Order: sequence, then structure tokens, then C-alpha cells
Amino acid sequence: MLSANIEYFKPATIEEAVELFLLLKSEKKHPLYYGGGTEILTLGRLNLIETEAIIDIKGIRECLSFHFNQDSLITGAALSLTNIEDKNFFPLLTAASMGVADHTARNKITLGGNICGQIFYREAVLPFLLCDSKVVIAGGNGIQTFAINEIFNQTLQLEEGHFLLQLLTDKKYMNLPFVCIKKRQQWETGYPLLTIAAIKIEQQLRFAFSGLCPFPFRSKRLEEELNKISLSIEERINNALPYIPKSVLDDVEGSKDYRLFVLRNTLKDIMMDLEGR
Repeated sequence: MLSANIEYFKPATIEEAVELFLLLKSEKKHPLYYGGGTEILTLGRLNLIETEAIIDIKGIRECLSFHFNQDSLITGAALSLTNIEDKNFFPLLTAASMGVADHTARNKITLGGNICGQIFYREAVLPFLLCDSKVVIAGGNGIQTFAINEIFNQTLQLEEGHFLLQLLTDKKYMNLPFVCIKKRQQWETGYPLLTIAAIKIEQQLRFAFSGLCPFPFRSKRLEEELNKISLSIEERINNALPYIPKSVLDDVEGSKDYRLFVLRNTLKDIMMDLEGR
């Protein structure tokens, strides 16, 4: 559970943040990097997180970057989702972010907090999976850059003491045709039943999913089946479903059968829309 006497630190540089983590770890204070903090507070109340020290990365300039540099859009991990929406440099990311919680919560939820969170939806990662973005990580080994599809496997595979600094996305993806659909069984906010993001690039469709399995994913094998235009849409969907990477969720938000029903219909709508553009 969260201690009543949590120490709070707000470093101004990457180096200071990493040094603080190592020092606090040596003092057995179980330090955590902190962006928006909404999940830390929620899970702490449920005794699912233990820490005595918080390192707030919002004071680090690089974590708040949101601008174009040469051929890439640089998106800082400490940006709030509403900040991303307001500037709308990356329309697909805006669409995915606007489906997360409500506007008040999105003022506090950060991009990095959503992508690295324990709550399995993590919808904000979908656009980056679709667009072959790069992930910039800071830690004891300095600053490293990885292709997102190499380092994101169900979750962002971060070593202890490392944190997400930025994401880099090629400009060519900013204005591609896209669809982002969030389905809920009821209510306008709250946890979704299913989210599907899709783009069209070079006459091929790409798809990324949240809420279908207990982690967000993009499956290139599934995409191959959905892009076999010699077959009907129904046939392509039927052939693609076996490549869902894990059992479909069956929970209070919706049964497995209902999720698959919604998935089939939503995929059909997306394919008819994007293939017509």
C-alpha cells in the first residue's frame, strides 16, 4: 500500500532522475517514476503498489516535448492526454486518447502513464504500434532508442530503473486515412469492451486492438488475412480470427462470444470504410 510518508522528488534532468532512482533503490524505498499518478493512486489504495518514494518526470524537458523535428513527430511521455488532443499533431493518437476515461481524468493521465500502466487497456499505444514508431528509453545505460514492435510485447519491456522518455513517429503517418472505434456495452465513459484502431498505407490496412485480449496488440499475421482482397470481407475476417494472440476476454465488460460478435461487425465496418478511400 502507499505509505503515509511518501518522499516526492521532481528532478530537472534525465541524469538526475536515474541517479535518484538508484539511490532510493539502495535505500530500499521501492521508488516509482511518476507521470500523471492516477494509476499509482488507484492501485495503491488497493494495496497493489508499494512505494516510499515517487520520482516525478514532469520536470524533465524532454518528457514534455511535442513537436516535429526533421521527419519525425517527437511525443514526450509526460504529456497529458488532453494536451495531445488540444494540439492534434497526430490525429489518430488524438482519436485514441479521447476514448480514455473522461476529460477531467485525461487532464492528469499522461501518455507514458497510459502506455506503461498495469491496467491492460492502454489504448494510447495503438497508434504507435500501427505507425512503426520508435521508443526512447532513459536509464542506467543512458538514452536508447528501439523500434516499438521490438520492445512492446503485451507491455513495454522496461528494465528496472528505466523509464519511457519519448516516442518518435515518422511524419508520413500523420495524415493517413484512419479509423479508431471504441465500443462499450453501456455508458459513455468507463472501461471499453473493445477498441480497434486502423490505418491505410500503400493500399494495405493495419489493425491494432485493445480490450480483446488482456493486453493491446498488433498482429501482422492477422493483417495478412484481412488484406486478402480476392476473398470476401466475411471470409477474410473468419480466416483472421485464429491469429488473435491469446484467448478473448470474458469478463464483466462483456462475454467472449459478445466480444467476438462486436469484433466481427466492427472489423467489417472499418474494412468497408478504409477500402473505399
